[in-house]
Amino acid sequence: MAGRLDGKAVLVTGAGSMGPGWGNGKAAAVLFAREGAKVLAADLNRDAVEQTAEIIRGEGGRVEIFVGNVTDEQSVRAMIAACVDAFGSLDVLHNNVGILKAGSPESTTVEDWDRILDINTKAFFLPCKHALPQMLKQGSGSIINISSISGFRNLGAPYIAYNTSKGAVVSFTRNLAATYADKGIRANSILPGIIDTPMARDATIQTSGKTEAEIDFDALAKARAARVPMRRTGTAWDIARTALFLASDDSAYITGSEIYVDGGLNCVA
Repeated sequence: MAGRLDGKAVLVTGAGSMGPGWGNGKAAAVLFAREGAKVLAADLNRDAVEQTAEIIRGEGGRVEIFVGNVTDEQSVRAMIAACVDAFGSLDVLHNNVGILKAGSPESTTVEDWDRILDINTKAFFLPCKHALPQMLKQGSGSIINISSISGFRNLGAPYIAYNTSKGAVVSFTRNLAATYADKGIRANSILPGIIDTPMARDATIQTSGKTEAEIDFDALAKARAARVPMRRTGTAWDIARTALFLASDDSAYITGSEIYVDGGLNCVA
């Protein structure tokens, strides 16, 4: 049975996971490979991205890894070149890198503000900037940017810099889509809601002031699920399946759009 991405070359940034379990980039890379894509899995952490690659190889998929920094232009140039050299094309760019640190407008330092905004916007700008010439040459491409519901909704946690950066990702993606729509290149954003990932757990530790061992994550998951109309928190696979749709030809007439993957939270938050 043919996969939805058979023969496509896909680059996933942030393809490792920052802790045990499934992060959004890791799940996306594995699902893309299961659907027939040739995957370049990129991450700053070699061990993390190797774990993702081992899963793909173990399932018979094709994957190459790239260890580099998506906020460094020279590294990004090399990353794009590695994808094209390995696979001959770049059909899908899935941007997934981001950091967060708790802080209100008063408590956030200028240094933290600058670091979060720099990383969380440049990690989308630079890969797009250097992927676009290849996509223009091909006359086609799909760009998927991971934003967040928190870019437009205050969910109660103090993440002013992170939330601002995620709103910026949507604006960037809309402008990208409008600029290249007539060139065969699509760009869309995914806005996750409350998703159970290693990064989300790290955020909980940051805001709680407790150690990981002191936090009852099961009780916390139930409390979070109660806020969501669908009465469950999301998983990295919910995000990955949405990314698969946007990467595939099933979404051929969709560009400049945002897809909320949040169990309906945006309707009530």
